[in-house]
Amino acid sequence: MSNESTPWLGPERRRWLILAVVFIAIVLNYVDRQIVSILKPDLKKEFGLDDNGYATLVNVFLFCYATAYAPAGWLVDRFGAGRVMLLGMIGWSAACLGAGFSKTFGQLAFFRGALGISEPTTFPSQLRVVTIWFPAKLRATANSICSSGGTIGAIVATPLIAWLALKHGWHAAFMVPGVLGLLLVLVWRLVYRDPPEGFVAAADTASGESPAAFTWPQLWRTRSLWGILLSRFVSDPVWYFCLFWLPGYLRESSGLTLAQVGMYGWIPFLAADLGGIGSSAASDRLVRRGHEPLRARKMILIGAALLAPVCALTPQFPQPVATLAIFSVVAAVCLTWLFNLGVVVADAFPAANVGSVWGIAGAFGAVGGMVFNKFVGNLMGTYGSERIFMVLAVLHPIAAIILTSTVRKEQPRRM
Repeated sequence: MSNESTPWLGPERRRWLILAVVFIAIVLNYVDRQIVSILKPDLKKEFGLDDNGYATLVNVFLFCYATAYAPAGWLVDRFGAGRVMLLGMIGWSAACLGAGFSKTFGQLAFFRGALGISEPTTFPSQLRVVTIWFPAKLRATANSICSSGGTIGAIVATPLIAWLALKHGWHAAFMVPGVLGLLLVLVWRLVYRDPPEGFVAAADTASGESPAAFTWPQLWRTRSLWGILLSRFVSDPVWYFCLFWLPGYLRESSGLTLAQVGMYGWIPFLAADLGGIGSSAASDRLVRRGHEPLRARKMILIGAALLAPVCALTPQFPQPVATLAIFSVVAAVCLTWLFNLGVVVADAFPAANVGSVWGIAGAFGAVGGMVFNKFVGNLMGTYGSERIFMVLAVLHPIAAIILTSTVRKEQPRRM
């Protein structure tokens, strides 16, 4: 993308405008992926699926998502956030439209796979934008603002998809977000520019950041990369459960109707946003008070992980209000981890490597979600849901142990 800038839109203003467009893109990104979970009973009936069949549909998305995530991160580092984000938005919007025209399970699975291939371009692009446009003392806040688009998308998706499906049928629930995504492509093309040379680099270099970068083989030999990968592999399944299974659980186990899920199912995702943004602001506040950035992020992540075991209480309190309350806490933990872990990457690795690291990490997280998703499908069909919540309760504490013992500041000269 060109570096040119209009006189009325200098770098200080442009970076917040770019952040706003990234935020909207992530909102639509999450609306698209949430559709199947909100319409789970309807799609099961339409295509003759059981829980294992539904798990297969979700895993088609997750498999493609995991496969595409690492290449997407490399493409962002190689060609820039502007171009890769543009192509990704075209791809996932077209895939959502295609799902709306599906008449067979095979067609629906194909377009969900296409969605999985396209969507990973968004998040390495987002982290790249935050890293090159914002200095370290603002990164967690900036990252949490645009990352919160995911849970805003989940909040919007629940009533929007329920209303579209009830009013116009499930096909419209896929088509409308697809059209909105294609319109956003035009906005991104008009707004995005790379920052002027030295715009952020000067401030971060003064803080000791190195402008050098790891080569791809060197990157894989860093201890911190493996710590990030394993942390996401272990913790991401909890968030994927919230996205793909919680709305259906509220309908099938808690007794809510589709309309009631539309009215109340967004509550945990609002709590997730508040927790993610609040924790990110808190970690930035610690940095401004003199704490070393990585230490500040780790303190926040450990505190959040200590709240995760509340998930084990879900089977003992099956009422809808209790389930929503418990998963409001769980979702806040999940978003605290996703928001702050992205900033850990930006703090621990050179800017030229953050897209690749976050892309590889996203792939590992999706693989963890895919493995656990199959586990959920089998347990739901055989034993019920009690054991699932026991496992979910311990994943974030395990991830916290991995993170604190492995991740550090990585600089190429140490190689």
